[in-house]
Amino acid sequence: MIQTGSADKPALALAPLSFGGAAARWRHETMRSHDSPRLIHVTKGQGRVTVAGLTGGYGPNNLIYLPAQTLYGIELGTTVFAQILTLPDGESWPTAPFHLRLRDVHVQKELQGLIEAIERDLKPAGDPRAAQFHLGLLGLFVEKQCATQHPDTIDKRRLTPAARLVARYCALIARDFQRGRTVADYAADVGVTSAHLTRCCKKTCDRSALALLHERVHFAACTLLRDTRLPIRDIASSLGFRSAAYFTRRFQAMSGHAPSAFRRHDGKVPRL
Repeated sequence: MIQTGSADKPALALAPLSFGGAAARWRHETMRSHDSPRLIHVTKGQGRVTVAGLTGGYGPNNLIYLPAQTLYGIELGTTVFAQILTLPDGESWPTAPFHLRLRDVHVQKELQGLIEAIERDLKPAGDPRAAQFHLGLLGLFVEKQCATQHPDTIDKRRLTPAARLVARYCALIARDFQRGRTVADYAADVGVTSAHLTRCCKKTCDRSALALLHERVHFAACTLLRDTRLPIRDIASSLGFRSAAYFTRRFQAMSGHAPSAFRRHDGKVPRL
């Protein structure tokens, strides 16, 4: 990853996304969210991506925008190459996610040139100020493409009642996943039963409401185990578990391995 930033806001950063084998699957496919926006640029390959509870396909020359606190996960096959851009703030970016499928060759080249310019100026020999200017141009590019997309390219599924409900649920998960709340708690918040919420989740992303919640907690657990030396009991407590033993059972059910084994192998233990 290459990045630049300051202590008072997230850094502008660019990192590759590519297939890493079964051991790395959790790093991309498991539901997660971030405190700052992300922009995914796919240049090669195809697969499925789930954004705010709606699953769809992606392919080359796709641009996927994720506002802050958007729940998402992306499948990466052996032929896929993409990059994910961390945006310092979302003030000048849309408040809703979007998925652009860029078909015009000249538009594709323009986007590639902007990404390459940002990448070049984020390297040690580059100029961080220039990277910020290129980011501004990228924002203008995205604004233009969003305004000129053909109506047939808009995913109308996101406008359905089921998708709207699941998007609300996903936003609540992103906000409250550390509080140990149940699906019933979230269902009450959005004014439906747990059964209805699960039916909608299955319809929009082929996951249950419980699976979405468990995945977000699991991703946080994996990240803390890999990136920190916090005791497992403290990690369990920070994620709303009643006990370290319950956390260990849940983690093992999700990953096939105990938290200690996952940490010992630096998060590279494949699912059994």
